[in-house]
Amino acid sequence: MSIINELKMQYRIGGVVQRLIFWNVGLFAIPMILFSILKLSGVDITAFDWTDAYPGDWFCLSSNPADLLWKPWSLIGYSFLHVGFFHLLFNMLMLYFAGGLFQTFFTQKQLFGLYILSAIFAGLIFIAGYNFIPTLTGVWAGMVGASASVMAILVATAVYSPHYPVRLMLIGTVKMWHIAIVFVVLDLINASVENTGGHIAHLAGALFGFAYIKLLQNGTDLSKVVTVVVDFFASIVTPRKQAPFKKVHRNPLPTQRSTAAKPKDITQKQIDDILDKISKSGYDSLTKEEKDFLFKVGK
Repeated sequence: MSIINELKMQYRIGGVVQRLIFWNVGLFAIPMILFSILKLSGVDITAFDWTDAYPGDWFCLSSNPADLLWKPWSLIGYSFLHVGFFHLLFNMLMLYFAGGLFQTFFTQKQLFGLYILSAIFAGLIFIAGYNFIPTLTGVWAGMVGASASVMAILVATAVYSPHYPVRLMLIGTVKMWHIAIVFVVLDLINASVENTGGHIAHLAGALFGFAYIKLLQNGTDLSKVVTVVVDFFASIVTPRKQAPFKKVHRNPLPTQRSTAAKPKDITQKQIDDILDKISKSGYDSLTKEEKDFLFKVGK
């Protein structure tokens, strides 16, 4: 139970990178456990299991644009799903690394906006690639993974601060643009070898990260679109709390209290002065007015 509480605490106090990692890990681990139990029970889960994608799959992004008509959520949802442990592990390590560097210069809302928008852009380019590139035309493919969004975050950081020093284990200190260019070149080399659609999406994510920073430097922050949409739905899910009714008690005006208390204060001061005079010089030292005043008060 303490582990669960610790995870809850980490989720609440963690930033957007940590929450994205939680979502990705949760959407991998929980369904995989359920899929395993259902398969052992003899239940057919083919339509829900994106790890073995096929044209009727409900969750993976399909290369057939017509499939978006009956599963539009896949254009964003694919970026939170993974096909295996190492696929998830590599993407989350890269997200943690690139996301941390990105937040050195930008806000959490900008990071989340970039993650979502780059996923949409890369998804559309993935679909377009399988419909316009000659060697891919007529071939069906499905895609899942956060790689395109991670590439966008990495490249965006490198474009904004290319000479930012990064210390890597076993390699030493390198510049940010060195890391970005290595990943871009690897995708370019492997695009024609294997996982063509995935590498196309990675390159599309890198292109979007580049464009995002250039537009931001010119005064256009594309991530605000996502922020507005998120805030809108958040306002619906979490309605405003009405302030409780407060009963107001009116006190007497300060002037009324001060005028009522003033004579009493003066009388007490006169009595104290007279008593002091008696203690020092005796009763006979009092004037006729003082004796009369003391007599009236004593009634």
